[in-house]
Amino acid sequence: MRDENREHALEIRLAVAATGAVVLLVPFAVIAALVVGNVGWLHALDRDVSVPVHDFSAAHPGWAGFMWWWCLVFDPWTWRAAALALVIWLVRRGARPQAWWVAITMIAGGLLGVLLKLLFERERPAFLDPVATAVGYSFPSGHALNNALGAAVVVMALWPAVRRRRLLLAAGVVIPVLTGLFRIGLGVHWLSDVVGGWLLGLAVVAATTAAFSYRRSRKLIDAQV
Repeated sequence: MRDENREHALEIRLAVAATGAVVLLVPFAVIAALVVGNVGWLHALDRDVSVPVHDFSAAHPGWAGFMWWWCLVFDPWTWRAAALALVIWLVRRGARPQAWWVAITMIAGGLLGVLLKLLFERERPAFLDPVATAVGYSFPSGHALNNALGAAVVVMALWPAVRRRRLLLAAGVVIPVLTGLFRIGLGVHWLSDVVGGWLLGLAVVAATTAAFSYRRSRKLIDAQV
């Protein structure tokens, strides 16, 4: 009976994760197609958001400095370092499957983001007097992608072990949202870059969760045979 309940829980988790991956990948694919097609209304929307936000940042250097430091603290490499620490912690606790999931998810998401930037080759916003500058291509936003990816991984990995889950969940939502918005405020990304990064990061987490849940369910079935 216990194995049946466990198998049923894995099946539910697999279904939810797989559905989530599809639901997230569809709007990302739509945005990507619009970017490739250089659709006029998307470009107009990006400019309508980015230009006034950048102008506000330029007029408030203190705020621009805060956003710059925030994005530096929550750089993609910060999340990779956190993931490495999480992997070590999970291995020491004997949770090797979860450690593998964390490592593979972070590596897959990071590499996918880099490859897509090279594939789309979208130019970053350009301003006469920029608040900040960044190298590389624009879509999808690496900060938005890795913040969504890293935050989701940390929240899911720590969820069973923490008591203040509301605080953990709040941090997992607020940090990626603010980081993405601040990249727009600094004038180094378009709105669609950031939204695309958020969607892709969460889609990768959902996809790897589905894959690992399927693998665990198969191992459980094989053990029963």
